[in-house]
Amino acid sequence: MKTYLVPRPARRVPAFHPVPLRARADGWTPLRQAEFLGHLAVTRSVSAAARAVGMARETAYRLRRRADAASFAAAWDAVLGFCPSGAKVTLPDLRYRVDNGLWRPVVRRGQVLGAVQRADNIALLAMLVRIDRAEARARQALEGHDTKSREECAAPCPAPGLAPT
Repeated sequence: MKTYLVPRPARRVPAFHPVPLRARADGWTPLRQAEFLGHLAVTRSVSAAARAVGMARETAYRLRRRADAASFAAAWDAVLGFCPSGAKVTLPDLRYRVDNGLWRPVVRRGQVLGAVQRADNIALLAMLVRIDRAEARARQALEGHDTKSREECAAPCPAPGLAPT
């Protein structure tokens, strides 16, 4: 009896934020990172995916281990079928996401055709919400401290440096 290997369909590659690196022609550019994830989705082999984009397997793992590669690592895990883990996003991370946008590899019929970059509107809105909240806290801290003494102030002062003496 003959056994035929049926190719598994490639998993959908989620959009991710590329790892910020120095610009090098032979390095991990955002396009090369996106194409790597696309090839990883097709082959499910880190060695084959790295070879397809002209990089070494070791450098792919080194890129994944970087402190600022959380989005890249989450996309890598999603491609291989692991559960993503939520992490708190800091303000510098949001700024980077707004500046660089999202990258998504384009995979059709098992072939990686390239990558598409688009704006990250969710990061932009999250950044605006944080700015609005910070402004509201600053306004609340300044509000009413001109006329109230420390004993009259019922709520704890949000900014102790601005409290009346």
